[in-house]
Amino acid sequence: MTEKARITINNFELFVNKSKTILAVALEANMYIPHLCHHPDLPDIGACRLCVVEIDGSDDIVTSCTTLVEDGMVIKTKTEQLDKMRRLSLELMLANHVDDCTDCPKYLKCELQALIQYLGVSTSRLRRTLNSVPINTENPLFVRDLNRCVVCGRCVRVCREIRGVGVLDYQKNKEGRTYIATEGDLALADAGCKFCGACIEVCPTGALRDKEGIFKAGLNRELTLIPCKQECPAGIDVPKYVRFMRDGKYSEAMAVIREKVPFPHSLGHICLRFCETACRRKEVNEAVSLRALKRFAAENDTGLWKKKSSIKLATNNSVAIIGAGPAGLTAAYYLAKSGHKVTVFEQLPVAGGMLTTGITEYRLPRYVVEAEIEDIKDVGVEIKTNTRIESLEQLKDDGYEVILVAIGTDKGVRLPIPGSDFPGVLENIDFLRKVSLGKIVDIGNNVIVLGGGNVAFDCARTARRLGSKQVKIACLEPRERMTASKDEIEESLEEGIVVYNNLTFSKIVEENGKVFGVECREVASFGFDENQKLQIKIVEGSEFIIAADTVIFAVGQRPDLPVGFELRTGRGGTLIVNEETFETDRTGVFAVGDAVSGTASVIQAIASARKAAIAIDKYFGGEGSIEETLSPESDPSPSIGREKHFAYQERRPTGRLDIESRLNSFDEVDQGLDEKSAQSEAQRCLQCDLRPKLTKVRFWTEYSRK
Repeated sequence: MTEKARITINNFELFVNKSKTILAVALEANMYIPHLCHHPDLPDIGACRLCVVEIDGSDDIVTSCTTLVEDGMVIKTKTEQLDKMRRLSLELMLANHVDDCTDCPKYLKCELQALIQYLGVSTSRLRRTLNSVPINTENPLFVRDLNRCVVCGRCVRVCREIRGVGVLDYQKNKEGRTYIATEGDLALADAGCKFCGACIEVCPTGALRDKEGIFKAGLNRELTLIPCKQECPAGIDVPKYVRFMRDGKYSEAMAVIREKVPFPHSLGHICLRFCETACRRKEVNEAVSLRALKRFAAENDTGLWKKKSSIKLATNNSVAIIGAGPAGLTAAYYLAKSGHKVTVFEQLPVAGGMLTTGITEYRLPRYVVEAEIEDIKDVGVEIKTNTRIESLEQLKDDGYEVILVAIGTDKGVRLPIPGSDFPGVLENIDFLRKVSLGKIVDIGNNVIVLGGGNVAFDCARTARRLGSKQVKIACLEPRERMTASKDEIEESLEEGIVVYNNLTFSKIVEENGKVFGVECREVASFGFDENQKLQIKIVEGSEFIIAADTVIFAVGQRPDLPVGFELRTGRGGTLIVNEETFETDRTGVFAVGDAVSGTASVIQAIASARKAAIAIDKYFGGEGSIEETLSPESDPSPSIGREKHFAYQERRPTGRLDIESRLNSFDEVDQGLDEKSAQSEAQRCLQCDLRPKLTKVRFWTEYSRK
């Protein structure tokens, strides 16, 4: 049993643990004692001398952060002598400190500034003129401004004692001035820094801080400090599953991912990787290959997540979902798990939507999607294929209380230029769908695809695999602004596809009733006006023809909305819904996914479907709770250890199918990671989620007794 002590602080009697310091028990009792070198997570050293107190019966003035409580202690924290000592200690710190608080990024968030205010200290009485040290912005992620350092040692202690890295220490310059840096003043990367951000988090001044633009403003602390999780539309706990991957616990990693999405394996192949775009590791060298890790986890999953997965008691509510794409099936999955009876209607002979008939098989194998659809059916979702719904009334008449429209954007768009209706002119979605369903597609030997997104490249690469000898892509954007993923572009170029940038299209030309080519003009610049109307500046006299016998439009998609739905639509034929409830202008009719947002990504469709499922469950009178804990609880160690050359560890590449094999089949191109590479890649994570676990320091204004 912990020994207790009865003490008195400023006439307040407290009954506390003997193992604690005077400062600790005072702060816990909401009594403020000035301090700066103290941090609740760090070992105390009493260096700043601001937390000094008087104890009755003792002639010594002691630092409260290093003095343990004893039974019967009578302590004073505010006397004239203590205030004088504190002011002197603070003035000595300020002697070497720059006098430009208002220019500091930590202005109004600085512990030193708060202490100056609390103690009423002059910032210039003992100030010395020292040579200014240049602000160091050369390190990734962090700014080091030694002119603002008060040598409190917090950063040294957190790096050494909490993180176990120990790259920071006290150094002395030629003038004898103590400062904090790496040994030999090495760059952080060369010294072995792991860029966890703990030193930034505990720094009480602006001496160590995040570079501007690294984090998004306006978010709560945890979301800000874990950008990969924040940027994932579905909110997957990225650091948690990466840590499981590092430890070789692949099923546990998959359970983490499964808590938020029912298509983890598919996402491991084709997710647009918003998490990687946000990954702080990319500022050090390259982002962690999170999508590849997700895929490896899925490929090595033993189904551990199923042990904790549950379905709520059945309700008497029935939902009809129109469209068996990722949005429709995700909503169906969570609604069925909430106890509702769910039927999904799909006009095509197969479920999966764009996952099965839009995204090519060399990027996303069909067996992957089919297995995940089986998991969705296992929770009670009924899927009716070859069933096109033309009117919502027929579903209402069949007794469905709620209808969710999730039809996606599966209708291609043709530019309104002469010749767009010629034979030999195709649309992206129709072309890819026919190929996916095994239908014969009449395509020539000389193909041009108009558009610069992933769908355009899918069309081009599919044409190449169907035997077209020459395949070209032409688009409005310059190469650096193309919306297609970097991998898609690289692989297409490897396969011999030619890309034309900065072009606009005047007309499709024909010869003897057949497509002959596309007349193009060079674009000097383009943008959008205040009405979001495209404005193009053309290079005069730049007209030329790109020869082709087949033209595929891949310039956009829109919903194929039956007239009988009688729903309000907006720009691009998308459905207008309440942003919070996803309900349309018809009571009991909801809409979700690309049919609402316009063509987006699979993970965005899944995220919106989760929200719609919550809204529909609430519509039925439920709590709208779809959250599950499928993975084991984990409390990550705050110690991450030192690792030589950590900053220089390169991103592990995934394997690729050789080019000859690619062009002769629809076999998957990306071969993923092997186990050694997967674990090595997971080791590259900066473990950003550890930073918000450090205790946030309270300012004196937050204490009730000052």
